[in-house]
Order: sequence, then C-alpha cells, then structure tokens
Amino acid sequence: MKPLTLLVLAAGMGSRYGGLKQLDPVGPGGETILDYAVFDAIRAGFGRVVFVIRRDFEDVFREQIGVRYADKIDVGYAFQSLDQLPEGVVLPPDREKPWGTGHAVWCARDEVPGSFAAINADDFLGRDAFAQLQAFIDAPDAEHAMVGYRLDRTLSEQGSVSRGVCAVDSAGMLTEVVEHTGIAREDVGEGRKFTGQEIVSMNCWAFQSTFWDQLDRQFNAFVKTQLNVPKAEFYLPASVSEEIAAGNTTVRVRLTSASWFGVTYREDKPLVEATLAAMVERGEYPASLF
Repeated sequence: MKPLTLLVLAAGMGSRYGGLKQLDPVGPGGETILDYAVFDAIRAGFGRVVFVIRRDFEDVFREQIGVRYADKIDVGYAFQSLDQLPEGVVLPPDREKPWGTGHAVWCARDEVPGSFAAINADDFLGRDAFAQLQAFIDAPDAEHAMVGYRLDRTLSEQGSVSRGVCAVDSAGMLTEVVEHTGIAREDVGEGRKFTGQEIVSMNCWAFQSTFWDQLDRQFNAFVKTQLNVPKAEFYLPASVSEEIAAGNTTVRVRLTSASWFGVTYREDKPLVEATLAAMVERGEYPASLF
C-alpha cells in the first residue's frame, strides 16, 4: 500500500511578510509553522511529504527544513517556475508574477502519483484538519474533499486577508468557491459584509488521482485566455470550483472546529508564538517536535 502523501506549497516568498516566512522559527523549540504541519501529518498517518519550492532557495530549504524530517517521513521535492507551462506554450517576456497555487500543484504532477492531500506551507491548520484529510483518503465518500473553516476563525489582527468563501449544499458538498480579497475584522460580524459563519477554503484539500486530469484541463483553459495578462493567477480553489460547475467532479466539505492562524504579516508573529507556547503547555504538542 502506498504511503499517504502530503503536498506542501512552499514556493512563495511572502511579499507582505517581508521574507522567507516558511523558515522563520515560531515554536518554543525553534520550530516553524511548517514543522507543526508535518508533525500533525505524521501522527495522522501520512508517510510521505513533497514540498513545492523554487530552485533558487532549494539548498537553504533542504538544509534548514527538509533535513529535519529525513528519519521521520519520506521527503520529496517538486519545483515551480514561471516557464513550466503546457507543451508548446511560450512564457511571455514580461511575466514576473508567479502563476498561483493551482500552478504550484500542477508542477508537482510527476512527484505525486495517486491520492494526496495539499496545504499551504505558512498555515497552522490544527491536528483535526490532518485527521479529516486522512479519514477521507482512507474512505472517500466523494471524488475529492476540502477541509472547511469558519471565516471568523481565519482572520488576522494586523490587516486584511484573502479568502475563498464556499457555498455548500444540504448534503455537505461544495458547490462553489468565490475568492474575496481585502477581508478585515471590521467586515465580519452581525450586520456587516460577512457574518463570520461562512465556510472558507484555506487550501486544505484531499484529492484522488482523477484530479490530475481535471487540473490539467483547467490550467490549459487558463493559459488560453490569461497567458498575456501580467497579474493573472491560477488559483487552486477556483480551478476546483470550475470543475464542479461543469459537472466534472464532486467535493465533500469536511468541517473542522479548529482555528487557523499564520504569519500573513510580520506583526502576527508574537501572537503565533504565544499561541503555540500555550498549546505546548497544555500538552497538545511536545516542547520540541523533531
């Protein structure tokens, strides 16, 4: 039986944060948020992790991050670059912005055969999220699955965020994901733009192998219309939403009671450090993960 694979999207530099936040220590033992994700994945039963990174920081990522897991889980790498495009497509000379999360996953297609889970490297998702992913992969009741969070549990105190707000039918199936940018705390609450009870995507997914053909179809369609739009991005939630709308797939929404947190802004770091320290005090995590 093939080990469960976790695909981690770690190619972004974090422009608002001001540095390579995937490598920034936030835990009591010097752990990164990414370390907590891998730790939770291992105890949920995952046996392989594949990091999507950029070639220009491969060495530092391997030396500072990948080596930590060498004797704990099978580690692999995939590389995202602007020139990785469908056969025959030429990169526009003025393109500088990365193609987005959907493209990052697409770049890993040769490294991840079969079913897998996908997450962002800079999100603390909570132990329950990985248990939900593992449970779905073990016994799928739809083609794919998404772990859903309540919007009011995914906000930053330091500024606005972008969130994929989800529509879910009475059977618990995802029907649409709509990307909203600039969501601040003052937008959320009774009588405001959002109630806070909305289900959002934090890019926490479980996919069966049929997803690769679906993603390839969506990326090729994106390239045909958006190739020469300098800031166009191929978002993973949007590509899934398009496949749902076309009747090509089904996605189960598995709700979690966990609260997301992360370092969207550098000012988020003290709160993240305090939250993790409290979790260690309560015995939810060991003082040193690896």
